[in-house]
Amino acid sequence: MDRETLGQRIRALRIRQGISQAQLAFPELSDSYISLIESDKRVPAPSVIDLLAQKLNCSATYLVSGVSEDVVDELRVTLDYAEIALRNGAAEEARERFAEVLANADAVALPSMLHQARWGHALALEAAGRLEEAIDGLRALTAEASADADLAHWARVHVALSRCLRERGDISAGVEVAEDALRHLIATGADSTDAAVHLGAALLAAFIERGDLVRAGQLAGQLVERAERIGSARARMAAYWEAAYVAEIRGEYEDGVALAERALLLAGDDGAAPADGGPPEDPRNLARLRIVYAGLLLRARPADAGRARDLLTRVRGEINASSAGEIDVAWCLTELARAETALGRPAEAVALAEQALDLLGGAPRRATAWALTVLGEACVRLGRRDRAIEVLTQAATHLEEMESVREAAQAWFDLAELLAETGAPERPGLDAYRRALTCAGV
Repeated sequence: MDRETLGQRIRALRIRQGISQAQLAFPELSDSYISLIESDKRVPAPSVIDLLAQKLNCSATYLVSGVSEDVVDELRVTLDYAEIALRNGAAEEARERFAEVLANADAVALPSMLHQARWGHALALEAAGRLEEAIDGLRALTAEASADADLAHWARVHVALSRCLRERGDISAGVEVAEDALRHLIATGADSTDAAVHLGAALLAAFIERGDLVRAGQLAGQLVERAERIGSARARMAAYWEAAYVAEIRGEYEDGVALAERALLLAGDDGAAPADGGPPEDPRNLARLRIVYAGLLLRARPADAGRARDLLTRVRGEINASSAGEIDVAWCLTELARAETALGRPAEAVALAEQALDLLGGAPRRATAWALTVLGEACVRLGRRDRAIEVLTQAATHLEEMESVREAAQAWFDLAELLAETGAPERPGLDAYRRALTCAGV
């Protein structure tokens, strides 16, 4: 729909109020300049727009967009409500409110508000588990975003897209998005920024999930060094977090625990202010970091399984008060199941893992494979060998389909060992060993 131009609106308001161009211009501007603006031959600076809005008794927003203040206020309230719903974990409610703004014809004339709604809508879709739609929205945002205009937001959009692609199981695409974005920052001399560290962390996570541990180890060291050089608490937190993940994969669990503790301290865990005195960390990120820490405790210090379970129980209670989606909730339930298994309570572990699987549905996601693996281990402890073989086969197949070759190799190996222990026919066990070797590149 065609809209009035800025110049046409100024002219219409001036005539309606019965004043001349000279009267509107006096004393700050010239009447010839007003004429050029009204004929759309000049674009006034924001300060001039503010001045003209005062003289014409309207808002600067109306002059620029043609949208009345009442409509702007209504859209802003809807956006605020959507943001609150997203932070409180009401993903579907948030999605509906963001969609309401996007469907409003007046939003087209309010680019900043429209972009906020599109960004929030994509995050709400991710939190609701609608990854395909979230990816479509984020791809459109990355195509339009400018690192020159807002580097931090540009990086956030690319990190979110890489994360959603990995959650869907398309790890190579997740690597490509983060790698291309990081390469762009390095080429433009913006590699020593928080944005570069956060993109590096996203790339590191993708490398680990793909099984590229050599590159992951190299990048982890670079991230920590870069973050220490920058000095930002958030950058250091992200670097320590990912370095803890690498340590876990390498089996260096105590190092991982120490790194995760440093990340939690920087994030302002337990209600303390973040180390840099900035705003509190996103509750979703803080919950994820606590889950990582609890998982490392389970592996590094089995005697602390009770402490890990208490922390995960606390996270489970808090996670619904954040913008956590079903994948984060399922991840927490899966680690809780792992803790219950370590504490000798496999029946409770089975119940928790099955809750996680119910949340995730049948899609071959990484979170689904993790839950199946933990469920299989708990079934073994309960003596339910047939069920264990069934779910471990599903887990290994999911991981192999999603290019998580290192984890797939481990899952096939665990299955082969279980088949050998149960006295199953030789052929299935040999097939599992072969698939483990294939995933390991042998």
